[in-house]
Parts: sequence; structure tokens; C-alpha cells
Amino acid sequence: MNPRTRTYGLVAVAAAAAAALVVGTVAFTRTSTPHAPARTQTTAAPSGRAPALVLDLGVRTDAEAVALRRANRLYSAGKRREAGRIFARYDSLPAHVGSAFAAWPSGTVTRLLRLADSHPDRALVLLHLGLAEVASGRSEAARAAWHQALARDPNVEAAVQAESLLYPGFAPGRPPFVPSTAVPASIARLSPPQQLAALEQGSRDGRVRGKLFYGAALQRLGRPLSAEREFAAAARLAPDDAEAQVAAAVGLFTKGRPAVAFSRLGPLSARFPHSQSVRFHLGELLIWIGQLQKARQELRLAQGEGKSTVLGKTSHVFLDQLQAKS
Repeated sequence: MNPRTRTYGLVAVAAAAAAALVVGTVAFTRTSTPHAPARTQTTAAPSGRAPALVLDLGVRTDAEAVALRRANRLYSAGKRREAGRIFARYDSLPAHVGSAFAAWPSGTVTRLLRLADSHPDRALVLLHLGLAEVASGRSEAARAAWHQALARDPNVEAAVQAESLLYPGFAPGRPPFVPSTAVPASIARLSPPQQLAALEQGSRDGRVRGKLFYGAALQRLGRPLSAEREFAAAARLAPDDAEAQVAAAVGLFTKGRPAVAFSRLGPLSARFPHSQSVRFHLGELLIWIGQLQKARQELRLAQGEGKSTVLGKTSHVFLDQLQAKS
């Protein structure tokens, strides 16, 4: 196993550990298709297989969304004909993308190119065009499509997935801001759409904690720019609150320019020397860029600020997983 592959495996495991432990945000009870293939199949090389299909429908619970998720599962199970029959019932853009993939390889790339011509600013189409190009052996064309997805439609899950495909040396997705406390039980017990609505209302009430919760939910729903705005608003409201300042820094993270987030997060360690949130998120961001030894140091410092807290427990899982895979 070469060093790059080993490092990627480590950060991917750590990313999964974070996702498993972060609680109290709507994204982890979302109703979209689980285990999205684009999060793990992040090498731009021809596979000889049908490309991954990733139809993220957020917290939608309408009949079409339910049907499209079922079709996506059928497609992932290799039952493309059955999936195609479901996709053919609907006239939405996700359904058209699904139909093109269900016909693989017959006309798939041609149909996606036509969709890209008619929807040039939709990352959903460009992400899947790239996946189809890779499966056809055209890696450069795939990368061009993914760059367009990220540039033209950056505030959607498909763009976040395209970014992961463009930067396979990073952990998949973006490092999440992890609130130090869970959302109230009265919200956590609601359905995903109701959770999101309640969190949005909490943000509109103007409280810092509400903006942090809502921003974290938006981030995990693949809306990084919307999340960044919530975090920035929280930081303005509470300039002396360590957690609000951390959230604003984490929200700035991109794989193209990770230094922007670090330049804001790093100085907080001197300003808030005993903030568990600062140390934890420094460790998390270091994991995302593959700086594993430095990440361990920060996570141990975070754990030292309290082992029984949400962030302390999450730090422990990160450290255990990194040790197991080293």
C-alpha cells in the first residue's frame, strides 16, 4: 500500500468516526439514500463498471423523493432495469439523471451532456457527467465537469461530492463543525423536515446557539455556503465566544484553500487556551488534510479538557481509529 493510499484510508476512517458520533443535527437522521457511493469512490480512474449514482434529496419525504431513493437503491444493487422504470415515471432533473444512468452504457454520456447544456449551473448533472466520463475512461473530461460543478453550484451536496472527487488525498466531504451540546430533545424527536424547520426558526430567533445548530445541520445537508453564513452571523453576535469563533473558522474550510480556515482557527488556540472546541476542531481539520501526527496532538489536548463531553468522546474515537489503522 503506497503512502498516499494509506493516508487516505486513515482520514476516511476518521471521517466516518466523526459522522458516527456527532449527534443532535438533522443531517444524521436525513431521509436521503444512505452510503452515497461518491463519498467513497473518489479516485478518478476508469472502473469498467457502471458509474455510481448519487441522488441526494435532503430531507424531502414526498412521494417522488421516496420513489427516487428506492430507484437509487435498486441501481446500486445492480438492478438498473427496475430502477429505470421508476425514474421514467418522473420529469424532474434527478429522475432524468437517474434514467440516463439506468440505461448505462447506452447513450448515458450523450444524455448527460444534453442535460448539462440545458442545465449548465446544476452540480447534480455535472457531478454525474463526471462519474460517467470516468467510467468511460475519460478522466480529464470528468475533472473538468467536477470543477464546473464546484464553481457554478457550490452550495449543494453534489458540489461537495465533486470536491471530494477532485481532492482524493483529503477525507471525503468537509470537516463538520461539531457543537459541544446536542439539540434539545424536543427537536431531536421530530421528523427530519420538522427538525430542519425548528432549527431554522431557532436561528431566526437570533440566538448564538440556534445559529450554530442550524449551521451544523445545513453543513451536513451539503449546503456549505449557507452554513458558513450562519456561523459567521453567530461569530458576529458573540465575538468573545470560543465556540462561535471556531464555527466561523470551520465554515471557511475548502479543499482548494484549506489555509483560509487554519489561518482563522489556529490563532484561537492562544486566545482560548482551554477551549476544547478549538483543540478538537484543529485536530479534525488536520485529519482532513492528512496531517495525522499533528492531529493526534491536538485531539489529545482536546481530550484532556474533558473526556466525558461530546467532543471528548469524539476525540477518543478519532484517536482509537487512527491508532487501529496506523
